[in-house]
Amino acid sequence: MILLDSTTIARPYFQTAFTHRSYLNETSEKIESNERMEFLGDAILSFITSEILFKLRPGDSEGDLTNLRSYLVKTTSLAKAANRLKLGTYLRMSKGEELSGGRENVQLLANTFEAVLGAIYLDQGLEKAHQFIEENLIPLFSEEIKNGPPKDAKSQLQETLQEKYKKSPQYKILKTTGPDHARSFTVGVFLQNNQLGSGTGLSKQIAEDAAATNALESIDL
Repeated sequence: MILLDSTTIARPYFQTAFTHRSYLNETSEKIESNERMEFLGDAILSFITSEILFKLRPGDSEGDLTNLRSYLVKTTSLAKAANRLKLGTYLRMSKGEELSGGRENVQLLANTFEAVLGAIYLDQGLEKAHQFIEENLIPLFSEEIKNGPPKDAKSQLQETLQEKYKKSPQYKILKTTGPDHARSFTVGVFLQNNQLGSGTGLSKQIAEDAAATNALESIDL
């Protein structure tokens, strides 16, 4: 067993959870990447956070619970938890991926967090997976769980445009750069055919948030 914070994971599961697909091109080992484990972890994460919020927020509507869950499981939230656990230091990746900042890539870190959760579930079951989330994700967002998540830039922009123009913004990918495993996105936000702002990030979600922030800073709004 290998120690990860207060959680132990059997070596085969541990190795798979921390194997980025770029590493497969640089090794003769017969191994798989963490993508299947990430897929499983994503589903488990949704279930566990839903159950936790259902119990902690008995007065919330389905919509409120959905919004709060979305906040907890979004890329930047999971990357924050992954950084706290220093998951990036365990990752096996190609030299090129590492040189391009792979260990600090928020999307990659969020994916790894989900893969680790999947590994814990496969190795020790749902109870341990639940404990992992209770100890390593929920405490980071206790204020948001208590008071509700802050409005993100996209929500603020949506409300502003609806109030002033009775219309909603549209987001379009303007440019993508980098290899498949380290893609960077530039997104524009538009009101009808007028571009209000743009933003770049290592995931579409992050790029859209950056574009909305840029638009909100516009003096025309």
